[in-house]
Formats: sequence, C-alpha cells, structure tokens
Amino acid sequence: MMCGYILARAGVDVIVLEKHEDFLRDFRGDTVHPSTLEVIHELGLLPDFLKRPHQEVTYLKADFGERQYTVGDFTHLPTQCKFIALMPQRDFLDFLAEKARALPNFRLLMETEATDLIRDGRTVCGIVARTKNGEQRITAHLTIGADGRHSVLRDRTGLTLDDLGAPIDVLWLRLAHLPGDADEPVARIGAGQFFIMLHRGDYWQCALVIPKGGYAAVREQGLEKFRARIAAIARRASADEIRDWDDVKLLTVSVNRLKRWHQPGLLFIGDAAHAMSPVGGVGINLAIQDAVAAANILAAPLRCKRVRPTDLARVQTRRMFPTRATQAAQVAVQNRVLNPLLVSTRTPKAPSILRLAQHWTFLQRIPARLVGMGVRPEHVRRGLFTK
Repeated sequence: MMCGYILARAGVDVIVLEKHEDFLRDFRGDTVHPSTLEVIHELGLLPDFLKRPHQEVTYLKADFGERQYTVGDFTHLPTQCKFIALMPQRDFLDFLAEKARALPNFRLLMETEATDLIRDGRTVCGIVARTKNGEQRITAHLTIGADGRHSVLRDRTGLTLDDLGAPIDVLWLRLAHLPGDADEPVARIGAGQFFIMLHRGDYWQCALVIPKGGYAAVREQGLEKFRARIAAIARRASADEIRDWDDVKLLTVSVNRLKRWHQPGLLFIGDAAHAMSPVGGVGINLAIQDAVAAANILAAPLRCKRVRPTDLARVQTRRMFPTRATQAAQVAVQNRVLNPLLVSTRTPKAPSILRLAQHWTFLQRIPARLVGMGVRPEHVRRGLFTK
C-alpha cells in the first residue's frame, strides 16, 4: 500500500490487490516507529495521520522480577516524532487507502487474491487473480510481491529462501486495562517467562513468548492453568478475559530471507522477501523502508515503462544490509536471551549495561535509536513527485 501510494504520486499507474474484503485483522503489527512516522511526515500526511486514534510511547520499560528499568528513551531521536505510535494496522491501511484513492492513477481491488504469475518467456508480465466474480488476469510492467511470509507469488518462482531459524513462538491475547494500571508498555521478565504488555486504550495487547512448537503443551495443561499463568505474570487477580482458546492467537515465528528478491518483471519486498522475528516490533517498519526504497529507485523507470533487472537489483542491494543486520540482532536476542530465559527456573538479573543505564541515562538512547530508526532508514527522495 505504501509503495503503491508513493509510486502513484510519482505519476505511475498502480493497482494494489487485497484478498480480503477489509483490513480488519487481530494482532497484526501495530507499532508504527519513528522511522515510519518520518516517512509519513515527508509525504505531508503526518497531521492527518496523528488525528487517528493512537497511543504514543516515549519510553520502553522492562520488569525484572519486582524491579522496573527504563530500556529505551525515544525523546532524543532526530526525527519529527520522538515516539512510537500504537495504531491498529487496519487503521493505518485504511488511512493510506483513503489518501491513495484520491489519486487518479491508483486503483485498490479488494477481495482480489493473486494466485499465479503471468510470464512471457522468463519475464513476469502480470498476475492471475481470484475474485468473487471469477478469475482475472492483470498485466503490468512490474509486479511487486508484498503478500507476506507465506507468499503465494514467491512459491511460483523457485527462488531460494534461507531459513535462519527461530526457537520461539508467540501467543497474542488481550487483557483489560484496569484502573490504576500504568499506560506505558512493559516487558515482564520472570522465571521461564517473557511477557509484553502494550497499552491500547481500554485494553492491553499482550504477547507471551513460548518455546518453538510449545503451544500444544500449553493447551494440554488446560485453560485454567493458562489463565493463572497470565494473571501471575501480568500482576492481576485473574485473566478471565480469556474466555476460551479462540481468544489466544498463535504466531509461528519465522526468520528467513530470499537470496534473490527479483526476477525480470518481479520484485519482492517486506515479509515476502524477509520474514522478521517479533523481537523489537520492527517487521512492519522494515517493510515500509523497503517500500520507500523501491519507490525511490523504480519511479523513473516505471514512468518510462522500462524496468531493467539492474533496477530491481538496486532495490535488493539497498535493502539487503539493513535486513541482514536487523535479522542478525534478532537471532542473537532469540538464541542468547529468550531461549535460555524460557528454560530457566529463576528470575534473571537485569544485565549490567541496563543497570548502568539507569544512572547514565544517555545510554537509553542507543536501543531507542536502534528500535525506533533501525539500520539505514529511508527517506522519500526529493523531487520524486515533480513532473
């Protein structure tokens, strides 16, 4: 959606496909980081965007046992917005769709699912789509596959996917925001437990990290024991909001990336090119950076209807280093922090660097910059919209 919007503003004819009838999905990535907010600012959309209901996070905190530590301080970032905005992804997509639909050369086709690629020899020249009115063929000078970590289009290419491994899965759930609760997000770390709570107005969006493939074992212990476990780590009397297992959503974590993101006439970005761990909540934001880089590089060739393989390779070259660096950090956290924690029977002590950062507070700016801005943040190229 972001790539299509920027390209349409740059004078390119764009069609975006969405296989569902709306954008309403529970437990999608809802953390809009300062790097993404900066892009929205550069597009001139920030005031309207911030009118949408959202929460603003300026500090990241973590509880080790009974003691709380400030992990990250976003208030010193060199960005327009010095906070993370928590906004349901459906609202983010609805906002972009509203702005994009105002452009004469942008079309959004809902309930239209890409199922296959159209080829002319080795070159991709469009897609086959399933719609409520039957099959449709859409031709294009360039097809951008942004259909997620289980990409159907990617499966049609034979491109090689490198799996970096993930020893964790995540269970998403909601808890009520009770009177007296803080508003700041917090990671609660205890013996064998890692639990995230994100304030979403009248409720907490929560994530419980579990060992890879461990959901069946959690369910075997029964719903009552699971409620008691959540209540204990969330520090509340009960977790009765979890009425049944339908209120618990499993995210099977994958960390992988394509060796090659493109073929003639075809480019993959976002999760279709590189599935990210939920560590740091950077997935949606890294995908947005891919979108900006792709639009910056490809707008001129697309206007001339002459996209060469070297143009597509430039997008991958631009975005491969941030992808590798971010995934390397995520894998390190998964393997060296989360995996040992989940099998531990004792509440760990806070790392010495974190304890030091409570006194030398400038150290809190480092994780905030890494999470909030990422590696090589992209900017909308000046003059991109000048015809």
